[in-house]
Amino acid sequence: MTAAERITRLLAELRGASQASWIARVAIAVAGAVALVVPALQSWDQMPLVPIVGTAMLLVAVVLPDSAAALVFLAVVAGGWVVRAPADLTWALVVTAIALLVVHLATAFAGQLPSYGRAGRRALRRWVLPATIAALLAPVVAIAAALVRGADVPGSLLVTVGALIGATAAVWFASGQSLTER
Repeated sequence: MTAAERITRLLAELRGASQASWIARVAIAVAGAVALVVPALQSWDQMPLVPIVGTAMLLVAVVLPDSAAALVFLAVVAGGWVVRAPADLTWALVVTAIALLVVHLATAFAGQLPSYGRAGRRALRRWVLPATIAALLAPVVAIAAALVRGADVPGSLLVTVGALIGATAAVWFASGQSLTER
């Protein structure tokens, strides 16, 4: 296949893309940009490779959400934060975590259907509810972890793991899943 044929095919797929696919890709782009910009604005020294690799992987993830680019993007941004950031829980960390969560959820949704596939509003609604619950629960779990960590409560790891399991169960059931369905 020549380059002209590939470009023509890509443009035809973009013209045929559904509204749900566009919304998911815009969510990937916006949340990915937030996940790159927020750590870059912090006072600590960020690794210079994070914005370069992160930007490249974000662009690929927007175009090809079913590729490994989104996973590499998440690993690069989170790894850059873990390597150089202070250990304190801050609002910047929570915002970055929510942005990474949205990138993860949006790429999972967009990767399930081809770019030219038609997905109705019902499919989008089934994705938005669990994504919203997960995004709202992330700061709650972070604040709870910070309070438990700051209070030096015995078993704080168990409390944090319990909160994460509860959040996961809420997202699971909000997505319409059931323990009895196969």
